[in-house]
Amino acid sequence: MKIGVMMFPTDKAIGPVELAKAAEERGFESLWFPEHSHIPTSRETPWGGNEGAPPLPEEYWRTHDQFVSLGAAAAVTKNIMLGTGITLVAQRDPIWLAKEAATVDRISGGRFILGIGYGWNKEELRHHGVKYTDRRAITRETMLAVRELWTNDEAEFHGDWVNFDSSWAWPKPVQPGGPKVILGGAAGPKTIADIVEFCDGWMPISGRYDFSAPIGQIREAAVSAGRDPAEIEFGQFGTPAKPEILENLAELGCSRVVLGLPPAPADVVLPILDKYAALL
Repeated sequence: MKIGVMMFPTDKAIGPVELAKAAEERGFESLWFPEHSHIPTSRETPWGGNEGAPPLPEEYWRTHDQFVSLGAAAAVTKNIMLGTGITLVAQRDPIWLAKEAATVDRISGGRFILGIGYGWNKEELRHHGVKYTDRRAITRETMLAVRELWTNDEAEFHGDWVNFDSSWAWPKPVQPGGPKVILGGAAGPKTIADIVEFCDGWMPISGRYDFSAPIGQIREAAVSAGRDPAEIEFGQFGTPAKPEILENLAELGCSRVVLGLPPAPADVVLPILDKYAALL
């Protein structure tokens, strides 16, 4: 099983460069950074969209830009995979997203993973001009357009939400076909359809969603769509660092877990990294 780590990189925490070096030195497979462009102070939507959730922690509005942080991490590492966990696709321009992802992939020598999600914060989406009910459709078209930009010398896309004429857009990713795209969230019928259509894997957050049943459903959907189910990876985000949990996930078909780190200074984070390293 591949074991990675994630943290909200903020101005109050260990820097992304120092963290990347430390994670690679300890042998972790991957490092993941999440994103929120900002958090509206109205706080209309509860944390994660779940009624009764605790107050939203401040790292959600203090986090660095994930692509800039991963680009810096790429410059000081050689082997560790670098992932977004997650990119809020509906809030991003598809042409810029394709360029940013391809740039990190090229700077890192093909070590980038694009973890994506639909988004849960209604007012954050609204500030980007996106209705909450439209976010899935926008995410789908954006990612289909990103694939076109990654793989074609002259790319164009015409949809309901994304439109651009034949264009040149470089750099192209190092990885053939582009970085792997991993979708998070609960695997209902619409999400499963998106995973099969334009993603390379599914990685929900630990404890929020049933994990075993959707794996079979995704594999069945892949077969029905004429796709090899073995192409689709399964992982889990925020997994508790317990051997018995990792062993159970491996038996279910999970090939990667990502362990959470607090957005804290180095003297707090590095001992936790050392503890996690024992699992390797």
